[in-house]
Amino acid sequence: MRIVKLGNNSYRVSPIFILLEYQGKGIAQKVFVRIEQLYPDADLWELDTIMQEEGLCHLYEKLGYEKTGETKKISDNLTIVFYEKSLSK
Repeated sequence: MRIVKLGNNSYRVSPIFILLEYQGKGIAQKVFVRIEQLYPDADLWELDTIMQEEGLCHLYEKLGYEKTGETKKISDNLTIVFYEKSLSK
């Protein structure tokens, strides 16, 4: 996982990779919980993923990320969808 500080207590997750043999074991969920602990100053998290990867979209939404409404069509079969999670107190 790569974390990029955007400024103003905003961070971007870009990208995250879980090896195929370890997928579906809750590792990604634990990693996201951990990064929120490691960056307690974060008010906003951003990420993007492939809209056609329904499992990834479900994971991010389960973790509290919401679609921003922004998408970027790469091809007829590939669209990037943007998410954010606000932790504002």
